[in-house]
Amino acid sequence: MTDLALRIAGAPISWGVCEVPGWGWQYDPRTVLTQMREVGIAATEFGPDGFLPDDPAEKAKTLADLGLRAVGGFVPVVLHDPAHDPSAEVAEALEGFVASGATTLVLAAATGQEGYDDRPVLNEAGWNTLLANLDELSALAADRGVLATIHPHVGTMVENADDVDRVLRGSSIGLTLDTGHLLIGGVDPVELTLRNTGRIKHTHLKDVDAQWAAKVQAGEVSYTDAVRQGMYRPLGAGDIDLATIVTTLEHAGYDGWYVLEQDTILAGPPADEGPVADVRGSIEHLQAIAGGV
Repeated sequence: MTDLALRIAGAPISWGVCEVPGWGWQYDPRTVLTQMREVGIAATEFGPDGFLPDDPAEKAKTLADLGLRAVGGFVPVVLHDPAHDPSAEVAEALEGFVASGATTLVLAAATGQEGYDDRPVLNEAGWNTLLANLDELSALAADRGVLATIHPHVGTMVENADDVDRVLRGSSIGLTLDTGHLLIGGVDPVELTLRNTGRIKHTHLKDVDAQWAAKVQAGEVSYTDAVRQGMYRPLGAGDIDLATIVTTLEHAGYDGWYVLEQDTILAGPPADEGPVADVRGSIEHLQAIAGGV
């Protein structure tokens, strides 16, 4: 058995906290962070801007006061526009990472539009700019002692199999393996893990109802509506072979975090204990996998 159980982290999106305007009812930070600790999670990603204090020192204190370590966070930035330099906004975000002792920058290639239901087509100039920015931002983060990764994500400029392949071939940045977004984007997360194990530096573990994912791919339903209908499932309750993915990573010497993410949209305050019940179930499933590694 590895130390995998000590590398399980949380993310506010599992409690319905998201940067997309109008996403749904939002929990307050103290409730989310307190519930993380109550179920045994020792570390968390930051969540969207405004969820934690903007001031780096206050951000660090908020987590420390509740007994949580900082993993890092999801930072969506426009990377494909030759007229836009993303380095200043990433450098500002890194201040909070450094102050909190966070080690992982999770970049997403934002479209510049709100939400994740549509994206423009990228031309060659845009691709060249995006790839160059990935390497430059990776170096910028490394100078601050932070590991930068790129997160393939539905509704961003890096979404499908061709996008991911182009990033892997055209840049040196590490990969955030998000099992759910990859599947929904048409990428087999098991195959990607087996073929590119060494490039995976951070992991978002999601489980997905494959029928809903197919509807999103076919354009029958928007990504947001599919999330609202429960496309994301607790680990072990969906259609992704998480055991093969985790076992492959662990046998290859992966020592990064496993961030539990079950993207959730809440219509209002839950009448029962809410999303923490699914988080608890996901932890139990991942711990069972860890016991067999």
